[in-house]
Amino acid sequence: MSSGQFNPFGSDMMLAQLMQDMQDPEMMREAQTMMNDPAFQERMKTLTDNPNFKEHMEQTTETMKDPEKQKEMEEKMKARVAAGQKELEDFKKKSAELEAEEKRKKENAKKKKNQKPKTSSKKKGVKKV
Repeated sequence: MSSGQFNPFGSDMMLAQLMQDMQDPEMMREAQTMMNDPAFQERMKTLTDNPNFKEHMEQTTETMKDPEKQKEMEEKMKARVAAGQKELEDFKKKSAELEAEEKRKKENAKKKKNQKPKTSSKKKGVKKV
């Protein structure tokens, strides 16, 4: 995809997240609320009035008319979703690892702060007679 070409989905990971979110009823209720907001509707109108968006939609409509191209497009999207799911799993795993490490660091710092300084039971410089 060229740098000037409109890409409605962004990265594969974002596409995979979108597909997961669309299965979540709470997320879909939030989306419905957002779509009913006049400010959101105005932003969507601005997007759909964009010449790049219009051109992309026209190209997609033409592509969908050809069964072979439609199938090819569907296969590409499936591959992108699969790649995105892998990226998303890796991202979530790495995030969990980083959060666990951060938690350990905080707990260790808290333990050090709460520890009493060690003192020697022997008095220096005093000899028993």
